[in-house]
Amino acid sequence: MSGEVVRWTAPGLAEPPPAPAEEPPAPPSVEELQALERAAREEGYARGHAEGLAAGQAEVRRMVAQIEGVLDGFTRPLARLDAEVAEALAELAVRIAGCLLGRAYKADPTLLADLVREALEAVGSDTRELELRLHDDDFGVLAPHLAGLDGVRLVIDSNLGRGELRLHSEGVRIDGTLGARLQSALEATLARHEAHP
Repeated sequence: MSGEVVRWTAPGLAEPPPAPAEEPPAPPSVEELQALERAAREEGYARGHAEGLAAGQAEVRRMVAQIEGVLDGFTRPLARLDAEVAEALAELAVRIAGCLLGRAYKADPTLLADLVREALEAVGSDTRELELRLHDDDFGVLAPHLAGLDGVRLVIDSNLGRGELRLHSEGVRIDGTLGARLQSALEATLARHEAHP
């Protein structure tokens, strides 16, 4: 045997061939580092701006909702008070007008005769049996003028005031009280005002 030594390695355990030597990447230049820093700063600024804007908008929405709640708390009672005042003024107007009309009917009872004729025309001549209710004083003044009306029964009603009447028939009831007539006039005036402000 010769004196040559042969190195034996187990199959599959052979040393891998040496990797080709790679050059390490070159360090970035100052300009590249500055560009990376500028891009990172701009991205951070944009993200912070968007987050801050979203948080600010959420805070503004919360404050607006809070202010709207406060304003709603003020306007509701005012609207309710406004409605109450309007209702009280309408009622006062009806009472004042009622007093004035009542005096006018006392001074000139023929005004009530005209009102009775209007009520009878509204009911129509087809109706067979009519009941006309009047205040006692008006009854005494108007009875001679209404005595010739066919199918009309005159009744004294102590619940009615001077210048008021009620007319009843089979299917029609006319409320000729001052309050009802004035309320009707007020509603018609308000409807005209709402239609043509």
